[in-house]
Amino acid sequence: MSARRVTARRDLGQHFLVDGNILGVIGRLADLQPGDIVLEIGPGLGVLTRYLAERVAHVTAVEIDRTLEARLAERLAAFSNVALVFGDALALELGALTPPARKLVANLPYNVATPIVVESLDGLPTVERWCVMVQREVAERFFAAPGTKAYGAVSVLLQLATERAGFHAVARTVFRPRPNVDSALVAFTRRPLPLEYAQIKRVVQAAFAHRRKTLPNSLELAGLTSRERAARALGELELSPATRAEALSPEQFTRLTGLLA
Repeated sequence: MSARRVTARRDLGQHFLVDGNILGVIGRLADLQPGDIVLEIGPGLGVLTRYLAERVAHVTAVEIDRTLEARLAERLAAFSNVALVFGDALALELGALTPPARKLVANLPYNVATPIVVESLDGLPTVERWCVMVQREVAERFFAAPGTKAYGAVSVLLQLATERAGFHAVARTVFRPRPNVDSALVAFTRRPLPLEYAQIKRVVQAAFAHRRKTLPNSLELAGLTSRERAARALGELELSPATRAEALSPEQFTRLTGLLA
Protein backbone atom coordinates (compact mmCIF):
# COMPACT_ATOMS: atom_id res chain seq x y z
CA MET A 1 0.00 0.00 0.00
CA SER A 2 2.88 2.32 0.81
CA ALA A 3 4.33 1.75 -2.65
CA ARG A 4 1.01 2.63 -4.30
CA ARG A 5 0.96 6.00 -2.54
CA VAL A 6 4.45 6.88 -3.76
CA THR A 7 5.12 7.75 -7.37
CA ALA A 8 8.38 6.18 -8.47
CA ARG A 9 10.73 8.54 -10.27
CA ARG A 10 11.74 7.14 -13.63
CA ASP A 11 14.70 9.51 -13.87
CA LEU A 12 16.14 7.87 -10.73
CA GLY A 13 15.51 4.33 -11.95
CA GLN A 14 13.22 3.64 -8.98
CA HIS A 15 11.51 0.27 -8.66
CA PHE A 16 10.55 -0.19 -5.02
CA LEU A 17 11.03 -3.59 -3.40
CA VAL A 18 7.65 -4.53 -1.89
CA ASP A 19 7.58 -8.35 -1.64
CA GLY A 20 9.07 -9.56 1.63
CA ASN A 21 9.44 -13.12 0.34
CA ILE A 22 12.66 -12.19 -1.48
CA LEU A 23 14.28 -10.88 1.72
CA GLY A 24 15.24 -14.35 2.93
CA VAL A 25 17.10 -14.97 -0.32
CA ILE A 26 18.95 -11.68 0.08
CA GLY A 27 19.86 -12.57 3.66
CA ARG A 28 21.23 -15.95 2.58
CA LEU A 29 23.24 -14.63 -0.36
CA ALA A 30 24.57 -11.74 1.73
CA ASP A 31 25.52 -14.21 4.49
CA LEU A 32 24.28 -11.74 7.09
CA GLN A 33 25.87 -11.97 10.53
CA PRO A 34 24.97 -10.14 13.79
CA GLY A 35 28.22 -8.16 13.75
CA ASP A 36 27.96 -7.00 10.15
CA ILE A 37 28.19 -3.35 9.13
CA VAL A 38 26.17 -2.92 5.94
CA LEU A 39 25.94 -0.21 3.30
CA GLU A 40 22.63 -0.03 1.44
CA ILE A 41 22.24 2.22 -1.60
CA GLY A 42 18.73 3.15 -2.67
CA PRO A 43 16.61 2.05 0.34
CA GLY A 44 13.43 3.34 -1.32
CA LEU A 45 10.56 2.53 1.04
CA GLY A 46 12.83 0.87 3.60
CA VAL A 47 11.62 -2.73 3.19
CA LEU A 48 15.13 -4.14 2.89
CA THR A 49 16.52 -1.60 5.37
CA ARG A 50 14.25 -2.89 8.16
CA TYR A 51 15.15 -6.47 7.37
CA LEU A 52 18.85 -5.64 7.57
CA ALA A 53 18.50 -3.57 10.74
CA GLU A 54 16.87 -6.51 12.53
CA ARG A 55 19.84 -8.77 11.74
CA VAL A 56 23.08 -6.78 11.68
CA ALA A 57 24.99 -4.37 13.92
CA HIS A 58 24.69 -1.27 11.73
CA VAL A 59 23.14 -0.14 8.44
CA THR A 60 24.04 3.02 6.54
CA ALA A 61 21.35 3.67 3.94
CA VAL A 62 22.11 6.20 1.17
CA GLU A 63 19.10 7.65 -0.64
CA ILE A 64 19.07 10.33 -3.34
CA ASP A 65 15.33 11.07 -3.22
CA ARG A 66 14.59 13.59 -0.45
CA THR A 67 10.83 13.14 -0.91
CA LEU A 68 11.20 9.75 0.80
CA GLU A 69 12.87 11.20 3.91
CA ALA A 70 9.79 11.44 6.15
CA ARG A 71 8.53 8.00 5.13
CA LEU A 72 11.92 6.36 5.75
CA ALA A 73 12.39 8.16 9.07
CA GLU A 74 8.98 6.95 10.25
CA ARG A 75 9.52 3.38 9.10
CA LEU A 76 12.96 3.13 10.68
CA ALA A 77 12.30 5.16 13.85
CA ALA A 78 12.53 2.10 16.08
CA PHE A 79 16.06 1.25 14.94
CA SER A 80 18.98 3.03 16.57
CA ASN A 81 21.43 1.11 14.37
CA VAL A 82 20.36 2.76 11.09
CA ALA A 83 21.93 5.93 9.69
CA LEU A 84 20.13 7.62 6.78
CA VAL A 85 22.31 9.61 4.42
CA PHE A 86 20.71 11.67 1.65
CA GLY A 87 22.70 12.33 -1.48
CA ASP A 88 23.89 10.93 -4.76
CA ALA A 89 25.88 7.73 -4.12
CA LEU A 90 28.00 8.45 -7.19
CA ALA A 91 28.98 11.87 -5.84
CA LEU A 92 29.33 11.07 -2.14
CA GLU A 93 32.60 9.86 -0.68
CA LEU A 94 31.17 6.53 0.43
CA GLY A 95 34.52 5.34 1.73
CA ALA A 96 34.46 8.11 4.33
CA LEU A 97 31.16 6.98 5.89
CA THR A 98 31.44 5.61 9.41
CA PRO A 99 31.47 2.97 10.60
CA PRO A 100 33.15 1.51 7.48
CA ALA A 101 30.95 -1.05 5.76
CA ARG A 102 31.94 -4.70 5.45
CA LYS A 103 29.08 -5.56 3.11
CA LEU A 104 27.16 -3.78 0.37
CA VAL A 105 23.58 -5.08 0.20
CA ALA A 106 21.15 -3.21 -2.02
CA ASN A 107 18.37 -3.15 -4.57
CA LEU A 108 20.38 -0.86 -6.82
CA PRO A 109 18.66 1.72 -9.03
CA TYR A 110 18.95 0.40 -12.59
CA ASN A 111 20.49 3.55 -14.04
CA VAL A 112 23.48 3.62 -11.68
CA ALA A 113 23.98 -0.04 -10.76
CA THR A 114 27.05 -0.71 -12.90
CA PRO A 115 29.08 2.41 -11.99
CA ILE A 116 28.29 1.98 -8.29
CA VAL A 117 29.53 -1.62 -8.30
CA VAL A 118 32.64 -0.86 -10.39
CA GLU A 119 33.64 2.16 -8.30
CA SER A 120 33.09 0.25 -5.05
CA LEU A 121 35.75 -2.31 -5.96
CA ASP A 122 38.58 0.08 -5.13
CA GLY A 123 36.58 2.95 -3.63
CA LEU A 124 35.23 0.85 -0.73
CA PRO A 125 38.25 -1.22 0.32
CA THR A 126 36.63 -2.42 3.57
CA VAL A 127 33.72 -4.11 1.76
CA GLU A 128 34.28 -7.86 1.69
CA ARG A 129 30.97 -9.05 0.24
CA TRP A 130 28.37 -7.66 -2.15
CA CYS A 131 24.77 -8.80 -2.62
CA VAL A 132 23.02 -6.59 -5.16
CA MET A 133 19.78 -6.64 -7.09
CA VAL A 134 20.35 -5.51 -10.68
CA GLN A 135 18.94 -6.09 -14.14
CA ARG A 136 19.50 -9.72 -15.06
CA GLU A 137 21.43 -8.62 -18.14
CA VAL A 138 23.80 -6.66 -15.91
CA ALA A 139 24.17 -9.55 -13.45
CA GLU A 140 25.13 -11.88 -16.29
CA ARG A 141 27.61 -9.30 -17.61
CA PHE A 142 29.41 -9.19 -14.25
CA PHE A 143 30.85 -12.69 -14.64
CA ALA A 144 30.61 -13.23 -18.39
CA ALA A 145 33.32 -15.28 -20.10
CA PRO A 146 35.85 -13.78 -22.54
CA GLY A 147 34.72 -13.83 -26.15
CA THR A 148 31.00 -13.61 -25.32
CA LYS A 149 28.70 -10.73 -26.21
CA ALA A 150 28.13 -9.89 -22.54
CA TYR A 151 31.85 -9.71 -21.72
CA GLY A 152 33.15 -6.18 -21.23
CA ALA A 153 35.15 -3.86 -19.01
CA VAL A 154 32.91 -4.46 -15.99
CA SER A 155 33.38 -8.24 -16.40
CA VAL A 156 37.16 -7.91 -16.35
CA LEU A 157 37.27 -5.57 -13.35
CA LEU A 158 34.83 -7.60 -11.26
CA GLN A 159 36.57 -10.86 -12.00
CA LEU A 160 39.96 -9.39 -11.06
CA ALA A 161 38.65 -8.04 -7.76
CA THR A 162 36.03 -10.61 -6.72
CA GLU A 163 34.65 -14.09 -7.18
CA ARG A 164 30.99 -14.95 -7.56
CA ALA A 165 29.28 -16.43 -4.50
CA GLY A 166 25.67 -16.74 -5.65
CA PHE A 167 23.01 -15.92 -8.23
CA HIS A 168 19.21 -15.87 -8.00
CA ALA A 169 16.72 -14.82 -10.69
CA VAL A 170 14.04 -12.43 -9.39
CA ALA A 171 10.44 -12.10 -10.60
CA ARG A 172 9.20 -8.70 -11.76
CA THR A 173 6.30 -8.98 -9.29
CA VAL A 174 8.51 -8.15 -6.28
CA PHE A 175 8.73 -4.50 -7.41
CA ARG A 176 6.35 -1.56 -7.66
CA PRO A 177 6.12 -0.35 -10.34
CA ARG A 178 6.89 -3.55 -12.20
CA PRO A 179 10.00 -3.14 -14.35
CA ASN A 180 9.98 -4.03 -18.04
CA VAL A 181 13.13 -6.12 -17.65
CA ASP A 182 14.10 -9.18 -15.62
CA SER A 183 16.20 -8.80 -12.48
CA ALA A 184 18.61 -10.95 -10.52
CA LEU A 185 20.42 -11.04 -7.23
CA VAL A 186 24.12 -11.59 -7.53
CA ALA A 187 26.57 -12.05 -4.66
CA PHE A 188 30.34 -11.88 -4.82
CA THR A 189 33.23 -11.74 -2.38
CA ARG A 190 36.43 -9.76 -2.47
CA ARG A 191 39.79 -11.16 -3.34
CA PRO A 192 43.02 -9.15 -3.07
CA LEU A 193 43.32 -6.46 -5.72
CA PRO A 194 46.38 -6.62 -7.97
CA LEU A 195 48.97 -4.06 -6.87
CA GLU A 196 48.62 -2.26 -10.20
CA TYR A 197 44.80 -2.31 -10.17
CA ALA A 198 44.49 1.43 -10.91
CA GLN A 199 46.60 1.04 -14.05
CA ILE A 200 44.76 -2.13 -15.08
CA LYS A 201 41.46 -0.26 -14.72
CA ARG A 202 42.68 2.47 -17.07
CA VAL A 203 43.84 -0.07 -19.66
CA VAL A 204 40.62 -2.10 -19.46
CA GLN A 205 38.35 0.91 -19.80
CA ALA A 206 40.42 2.24 -22.71
CA ALA A 207 40.43 -1.18 -24.40
CA PHE A 208 36.63 -1.43 -24.38
CA ALA A 209 36.00 2.24 -25.17
CA HIS A 210 35.96 1.43 -28.90
CA ARG A 211 34.78 -2.15 -28.80
CA ARG A 212 34.57 -2.71 -32.56
CA LYS A 213 38.15 -1.62 -33.14
CA THR A 214 41.27 -3.69 -32.63
CA LEU A 215 42.87 -3.41 -29.23
CA PRO A 216 45.90 -1.37 -30.44
CA ASN A 217 43.59 1.11 -32.20
CA SER A 218 41.31 1.40 -29.18
CA LEU A 219 44.20 2.05 -26.79
CA GLU A 220 45.64 4.69 -29.12
CA LEU A 221 42.27 6.42 -29.58
CA ALA A 222 41.94 6.56 -25.80
CA GLY A 223 45.33 8.28 -25.61
CA LEU A 224 46.87 5.52 -23.54
CA THR A 225 49.64 4.35 -25.86
CA SER A 226 50.58 4.04 -29.53
CA ARG A 227 49.27 1.31 -31.82
CA GLU A 228 52.80 0.08 -32.36
CA ARG A 229 53.57 -0.25 -28.68
CA ALA A 230 50.24 -2.01 -28.01
CA ALA A 231 50.86 -4.39 -30.92
CA ARG A 232 54.29 -5.28 -29.53
CA ALA A 233 52.75 -5.96 -26.11
CA LEU A 234 50.14 -8.24 -27.69
CA GLY A 235 52.95 -10.05 -29.47
CA GLU A 236 54.55 -10.75 -26.09
CA LEU A 237 51.25 -12.40 -25.14
CA GLU A 238 51.33 -14.40 -28.39
CA LEU A 239 48.26 -12.51 -29.64
CA SER A 240 47.68 -10.94 -33.05
CA PRO A 241 47.63 -7.12 -33.48
CA ALA A 242 44.10 -7.65 -34.84
CA THR A 243 42.93 -8.90 -31.45
CA ARG A 244 39.93 -7.11 -29.89
CA ALA A 245 39.44 -6.39 -26.20
CA GLU A 246 36.80 -9.08 -25.63
CA ALA A 247 39.31 -11.82 -26.53
CA LEU A 248 41.56 -11.14 -23.52
CA SER A 249 40.98 -12.80 -20.15
CA PRO A 250 41.25 -10.73 -16.94
CA GLU A 251 44.66 -12.30 -16.29
CA GLN A 252 45.85 -11.32 -19.78
CA PHE A 253 44.78 -7.73 -19.12
CA THR A 254 46.95 -7.79 -16.01
CA ARG A 255 49.93 -9.00 -18.05
CA LEU A 256 49.19 -6.49 -20.83
CA THR A 257 49.21 -3.64 -18.31
CA GLY A 258 52.61 -4.72 -17.06
CA LEU A 259 54.00 -4.87 -20.60
CA LEU A 260 52.65 -1.40 -21.46
CA ALA A 261 54.18 0.00 -18.30
